[in-house]
Amino acid sequence: MSWIKNRSTTCEEDRAYCLFGIFNVEMRLLYGEGEERAFERLRKKISKHDRDLSSLHSTDPRLDKKRIEEAKGGLLAGAYRWVFANPDFCRWRDRPESRLLWIKGDPGKGKTMLLCGIINELERAIVADGHCCNLAYFFCQATDSRINNAINVLRGLICLLAHQQPRLISHIRKYTDAGKSLSDANAWFALSDILEGMLGDPNLKLTYLVIDALDECMGDLPRLLKFIVRMSSTFPCVKWVVSSRNWPNIEESLEAAEKKIRLSLELNEESISSAVSTYIQHKMDELARLKRYDDKTKNAVQHHLTRNANDTFLWVALVCQELTNVSRSRVLTKLNTFPPGLDSLYQRMIDQVRHSDEADLCKQVLAILSITYRPITIQELTSFVDIPEGISDELEFMTEIVGLCGSLLTLRETTIYFVHQSAKDFLLKEAAREVFPSGIKDIHHTVFTRSLHIMSGTLRRDIYNLGAPGSSI
Repeated sequence: MSWIKNRSTTCEEDRAYCLFGIFNVEMRLLYGEGEERAFERLRKKISKHDRDLSSLHSTDPRLDKKRIEEAKGGLLAGAYRWVFANPDFCRWRDRPESRLLWIKGDPGKGKTMLLCGIINELERAIVADGHCCNLAYFFCQATDSRINNAINVLRGLICLLAHQQPRLISHIRKYTDAGKSLSDANAWFALSDILEGMLGDPNLKLTYLVIDALDECMGDLPRLLKFIVRMSSTFPCVKWVVSSRNWPNIEESLEAAEKKIRLSLELNEESISSAVSTYIQHKMDELARLKRYDDKTKNAVQHHLTRNANDTFLWVALVCQELTNVSRSRVLTKLNTFPPGLDSLYQRMIDQVRHSDEADLCKQVLAILSITYRPITIQELTSFVDIPEGISDELEFMTEIVGLCGSLLTLRETTIYFVHQSAKDFLLKEAAREVFPSGIKDIHHTVFTRSLHIMSGTLRRDIYNLGAPGSSI
């Protein structure tokens, strides 16, 4: 629209008609209808394009990426640039026959931020080459129901592809124009058919598809893995990057893919170690400025982090977060209380919760957040826990309780998240006896009954005054 604004055409209607290709729409040419009417018809076609895409949206992967980067403290180039010199990555990038790259590693090794860095570099290359490629991506997170299942993975990839190459939306319209639903029991089959049609489209540009954290795809993961294997073996102009933990079932499924390449973070110890060292330096600079460490304190903290990190970004991040709550005078005596290894660190946090003044309430909070199927807000949390009498501001009080749960939880605006999926896994397994002393079913029952109680305060039974609901039959 900006391009056409200051241009003139021989026929006034052609100012609208010449935009058909840009917007990927088809319209009858009705010379004599006038410029205003032609643009009105064009806008209706464009709005239909937007409605077709909005019917797919469960979330915008571009915004998810920004949120994840911000939550992890920003993307540090020195922590991921090593991958671009890695022989396995270069083989996948440079050889046309190499179509699937699987990046695998243990929790906290930096897989998500590594994929964020890969996406950024691919975006820069695409812009430099004049947008001759497509790039679509999706970040799975087990704790968020919008982005933890295979159907929404397909939705996200389809939406980004359609945004970048609008001609591909014709594959969506086969379903929307026929009035077929993309959200019913057959959604997987419709969406996989749409994406397969897009990837097989003769006009498709070279396309990169990136999926992070396959292990956090809680719904239909086997279907998604089979689809990735089949698509990566079928379409030569599509290159895939996927990441996950070292799970045998994922390895077994991806084994069937042709032209695949594995990039194991554990087998690239030197590169990861160097990246973690860069990350430690970055976090130390932040911490030293915030807490005004002297050189002796800074060097001691940096030495402890380097010696105990075991090449795990998350461990460094959690320890640094804990240190923000330690006074400068007590840092050196506190250092040895941070054991190496994520599980050991999580256990230390549970021990801290156990000895806090609000131990029972903190355990309630951790138990409830462990069994809910999406992150909940502070306000929602107040409905599920036993708040002591005499508390004047419940939201402020619960915010303090969340803060007492060590570094297991993080608060973004008013929504509570686990700091990492591995923290939730630890509570559900290693710390289950501590967090669920009466069993996990008891917590489910508590949330269920209190939800009914909250609803009964607003809703009433028999709103149509039927008396005996079955009598009209």
